[in-house]
Amino acid sequence: MNRMDENAFDLVVIGSGPAGQKGAIAAAKMGKRVAVVDRNDMIGGVCLHAGTIPSKTLRLAVLYLTGFQQKSFYGQAYSPRSHVTADDLMFRVRTVVEREQATVTDQLQRNDVTLVNGWARFVDTHTLQTDSGRQVRGDHILIACGTRSARDPAIPYDGRKIMLAEDFGRGDREKIPRSVIVVGAGVIGLEYASMLSALGVRVTLIESRDTMLDFVDKEIIEALRYHMRRRDAIFRLGEKVVGVRVQENGLVRAELESGKRVTGDALLYTVGRQSNADQLQLDRIGIATDPRGRIAVNGHFQTGHPHIYAVGDCIGFPALASTSMEQGRLASTHMFDGPSLESAPFFPYGIYTIPEISMVGKTEQELTEERVPYEVGKCLYEDVAKAQMVGDRAGMLKLIFDPDTLKLLSVHAIGDEATEIIHIGHAVIALGGTMEYFRDNVFNYPTFAEAYKVAAYDGFNKIAGVG
Repeated sequence: MNRMDENAFDLVVIGSGPAGQKGAIAAAKMGKRVAVVDRNDMIGGVCLHAGTIPSKTLRLAVLYLTGFQQKSFYGQAYSPRSHVTADDLMFRVRTVVEREQATVTDQLQRNDVTLVNGWARFVDTHTLQTDSGRQVRGDHILIACGTRSARDPAIPYDGRKIMLAEDFGRGDREKIPRSVIVVGAGVIGLEYASMLSALGVRVTLIESRDTMLDFVDKEIIEALRYHMRRRDAIFRLGEKVVGVRVQENGLVRAELESGKRVTGDALLYTVGRQSNADQLQLDRIGIATDPRGRIAVNGHFQTGHPHIYAVGDCIGFPALASTSMEQGRLASTHMFDGPSLESAPFFPYGIYTIPEISMVGKTEQELTEERVPYEVGKCLYEDVAKAQMVGDRAGMLKLIFDPDTLKLLSVHAIGDEATEIIHIGHAVIALGGTMEYFRDNVFNYPTFAEAYKVAAYDGFNKIAGVG
């Protein structure tokens, strides 16, 4: 790299989301000259502007403005506000996004990362050109361009009545729809469906498969469905949408392959994601993508060109902000021979439904298929004082362990703070710990963490044959 050339860098990163941001900062901390190419109004990436941060902030706004958990104390009619508007919800989202964007920008600038405004496209294997005409060159290039909602060409999206996830909240600022059809029961679809049902919206969730989230423990999914049904959510599994239109009366009608018709005030389409890599002109440099635009990489996140790496959602599974951050860091340490440990073979999931879900390790069904013997220790939140205090009647913590060695194999949780307390089990698994840790150590009282001790005793009772 010619350090006298302001357009030449050791590393050029495409995208400033979690993967690109952490990859850029990791390289900068190793003394490398780094540039990040992204639009100024999109610093922080899709994660910050249309994905993780807005949707999770929206969830907290729903819980707060509806007094959702307080209803267990004060009755279903309780609400801190007599009327919640869409603008009430989005006010919190806008505030958080603005603050987080300032934080991301500050972190990049404090690490001397050059921000290049615009969308990048490849000129050759070392050169990128932005839509503003500026060219930058990198000895290494890190593709971290993220994804966008996939579209069905047969569905007439208008962003108000028929929406994608990133459209949510852009419609009527006053009126929240009374009924919404959600197409797709993946993570995004379930998160939005559960938020809407908590708002009192009548939700119909349509999924072409007969099951939902097959990677999640079946008992946890059954619990989620139970609690959503109690809020009048309707599940149409094994049903395919073949047509959508807005009727003269303003209602949206979805035609199903089975002949059924479902109507609602709005429709939210959440089936799949499309990688933004299809906009980088990768064909110029001989990098192929699959039909969803995803890039194939090796174990070090290298593409077919060893100096070009790809990380985050644009390479596919697991497509989590948390894992994308680590992928970005690992890619940079590999390209510049920095200190690095191999990535753990397991990682936690967080699904921000209401109630929220989290897990680390294999499910009962996976262990059964692999013929791995196991036992289960369980704690219902109703047995924990902290859950009673906050009004959570839905929660459950489930520990799966080896009955002979007592080694902890996996943890599955549903309920308040599930995505937080999962990390206690995560640490025990990573360190090769056993159920004895939970039995022999003190947990603050009252806390949700106490559920680990209750679940451990339940597990010990089972292997001892005690009821």
